[in-house]
Amino acid sequence: MKKLESIRNSDGGQKALGLVFGIVFGIFLQKAGVTRYEVIMAQLLLVDFTVLKVMMSAVIVGMVGVHFMKARGWANVSVRSGSFGSTVVGGLIFGAGFALLGYCPGTVAGAVGQGAMDALVGGLTGLVFGSWLFAVLYPRLASFLEKGPFTHSTVQEVVRLGTWQTIIPVIMLLVALLLGLEWLGL
Repeated sequence: MKKLESIRNSDGGQKALGLVFGIVFGIFLQKAGVTRYEVIMAQLLLVDFTVLKVMMSAVIVGMVGVHFMKARGWANVSVRSGSFGSTVVGGLIFGAGFALLGYCPGTVAGAVGQGAMDALVGGLTGLVFGSWLFAVLYPRLASFLEKGPFTHSTVQEVVRLGTWQTIIPVIMLLVALLLGLEWLGL
């Protein structure tokens, strides 16, 4: 327990954990095949739902894992507030990158890890350029980004149920969707 506390309170320990979990997640993305351009394009064309199934599975695992660790005092969860303006701008930036290259930031990293040159050249260049452009434009965008603020409420707070009383129905819904996609052969 003392070791967990020292890692949680250590900036370097948190970064190391983030790197390890990021690499493991990237390996899982690669093994599932969702770092391949063809698979991502098939998802966007609504002919192959592999990406959706992998991401719904990741949501289930992440949701259970985070709340399991939180219940044991191994993790702190803090939800940030947001705004519709920042959501719109973020969605447009994400969508533009996705439309131009066919990768999202996570799949770019996984594709680079498996040696995809388009992800290395286009993806990393796009991530760096996009980050730079956002930083340059931020002073002009700041007022729009703050429009339509919404609170940092969680689903549990909105529906006024306990954590597991919320998580279990969500898991059941996601599993039903996964089974439905399999049954439909998607």
